[in-house]
Amino acid sequence: MNPPPTTSAEVAAPAVAAVPVLTPAGTRAQHKADDIRKHDFRQSGFLAPSELRRIKQRHEQFIRGVAARLAIFFRLEFTLQLSKVQIISYQKFTEALTSPTHITLFRTDPLKGVGLLAMTPAIGLAFVDRLLGGPGKSPESTRDLSELEVALIDQVTTLVLTEWCNHWPEMHELRATLFGHENNSKYLQTATPDTAMLVLGLEGGFGEKLEPIQIAFPFATVEPLLRLLTPAMPDSDTAPVRSGKPKWSAGFNDVKIPVVAEWHGLTMSAGQITKLKVGDVITLDPAVAAQVQLRLSAIAKFTGRPGTCGGKWAVQLTSAIVS
Repeated sequence: MNPPPTTSAEVAAPAVAAVPVLTPAGTRAQHKADDIRKHDFRQSGFLAPSELRRIKQRHEQFIRGVAARLAIFFRLEFTLQLSKVQIISYQKFTEALTSPTHITLFRTDPLKGVGLLAMTPAIGLAFVDRLLGGPGKSPESTRDLSELEVALIDQVTTLVLTEWCNHWPEMHELRATLFGHENNSKYLQTATPDTAMLVLGLEGGFGEKLEPIQIAFPFATVEPLLRLLTPAMPDSDTAPVRSGKPKWSAGFNDVKIPVVAEWHGLTMSAGQITKLKVGDVITLDPAVAAQVQLRLSAIAKFTGRPGTCGGKWAVQLTSAIVS
């Protein structure tokens, strides 16, 4: 019997490699290589979801404030919205920037590090058109910006970054300074490739057509500010103090505990012990003999005086031993 013919789809389909994976239960399982997602552990622990939410809320306030400032500055309605807040590596951020892109390098003193504000030439030219008295339209084809146009765009960039600094009232001396420009991300060398960057993705423009604007800060730059967003932990001294004695649990009523009474104070050498014989009398210090130590489950808890009660040996408790 001849085998069934092989279809072209079966011939073309490549074999999917299987990768051994250690499961949470401690066993090994085979998974398709395509189902395994790479993870960079260097970028994994910078921000918890709650911290990222607080950062996003703070920058939503910043967006509303800077949108109002830009509308007054341009004397025209300006739309600005926050599209994303994320932490990515410096290399991934620069590789994702299209060319040409108008990139402004800035510092936020007294914080360390160099930040980047990147925008498309289209929205930059729209800013220039509005500042020169036009309706705020950008040309159909993009081109390199002239020095005059860059100087006009710097006015907008300075306003945006100043507003960002003002939205951190916890640090009154925070101020932004521009010190460079670039139109190709390949020539940027402001940080190492694996530096974590806090990236704010914005979309803004005049009218309905919005263009992307990105503001990137090295994580080390904004880390002092992010700590200001962390709610203060309550002091341990203000914790309520429990009053009253703990309640006895009736479940312990029938628990058996060995009780031993003993006293100390007589020390003899090994040679003296070998000479002892029946009939010898050993004298004890009366003060020591009167101090009996009562042990509960081998733990010394009370001292007392020896005696008898009802024809049986007894110990009268005189004080408690505080451990």
